[in-house]
Amino acid sequence: MEGDSVTLFTGVQTNQQENIKWYFNNTLIAHIIGDFSYICTDVQCDGGDERFRDRLKLYNQTGFLTITNITNTDSGLYQLEIIKGSNRETIFKVTAAERDEGKRKSVKKGESVTLATGVMNNTNYLMIWYFNGTLITGDPKSQSEIWTDDQRKERIRERLQVDHQTGSLTITNTKTEDSGVCQLQISSYRFRIIRSFCLCVSVI
Repeated sequence: MEGDSVTLFTGVQTNQQENIKWYFNNTLIAHIIGDFSYICTDVQCDGGDERFRDRLKLYNQTGFLTITNITNTDSGLYQLEIIKGSNRETIFKVTAAERDEGKRKSVKKGESVTLATGVMNNTNYLMIWYFNGTLITGDPKSQSEIWTDDQRKERIRERLQVDHQTGSLTITNTKTEDSGVCQLQISSYRFRIIRSFCLCVSVI
């Protein structure tokens, strides 16, 4: 969705022996040499433009590429080229849909609210929920423990329900203190997506 962040993985643990290049629709947008003698993103790269200005993060050790604040103009083919050693090429297709108004949730105190992941079956994904930056659920696929948000000094275990098929999160008997930002991290061996939901719980 527009406004989300997505990280594209290289499969490299450390790039000391690698020369990693990222392309968007055949335009070089990021490049890193394993000894760090050359690093560039977007406008810094030869031939790059300002499409991604200040929205690309390149991880030095792995070559992972994060695109923040996704827009629909970022939709297209991302090509990963790894030179030296493995000498391989990978293609990612990224499609950014228009912002989902469902990401803004307003409910009255005491009501239940469900934050949908948009995933039909999470068999191939690791899905974890955060509230205001604090981990509140484990991996629903493995039915892991749900942890307490210590910053709020309140046990919320009994009010959280995770759909083990889709990863969607339901908060029951909502309280005004539940207002804030819920973030969903969806990961696979190839990518990681972070989606944010703004939750507002009102008294009336």
